[in-house]
Amino acid sequence: MIHLGPSEGDAFSAMGDVYRVLASGRQTGDVYALSEIRVSPNNGPPPHIHSREDECFFVLEGEIDSQVGDEKIKARPGTFIHGPRGIAHSFKNNTQLPGTHSGVCYPAGFENFFKEFARPIASFDSPAMPLTKDEVDKLLIAAPKHGLQILPPNR
Repeated sequence: MIHLGPSEGDAFSAMGDVYRVLASGRQTGDVYALSEIRVSPNNGPPPHIHSREDECFFVLEGEIDSQVGDEKIKARPGTFIHGPRGIAHSFKNNTQLPGTHSGVCYPAGFENFFKEFARPIASFDSPAMPLTKDEVDKLLIAAPKHGLQILPPNR
């Protein structure tokens, strides 16, 4: 059984956003990993392609603009998005308020990618740390090891 209360679980700051691992592959027999993601205003990861896992998002609060392949989606609370492996996708919060969504990767394993560059924080309620050049450099080194291709922001 997995049980976490509000703000419990390993939390970290990555690329200017806050992530919380709700269920890791270790806990799910490597079937899936589930995270909660607080996307800072005017922020989000660059477009990228997973080669090993599919990724799904369910918007909990705020508005998060997403793109999967050529399809653009203005995702509000209750919106579900599936990003199949091998297809470029991205998300960005283009508002002045934080947005939150859950993220599932299956099979599990992608949660280990963040351990190579993200910085641990006290809890999911902690503020995101500002993005640094060191963090970007570590991300770019770690990405290929985890089957992730980072694309240019303006594709």
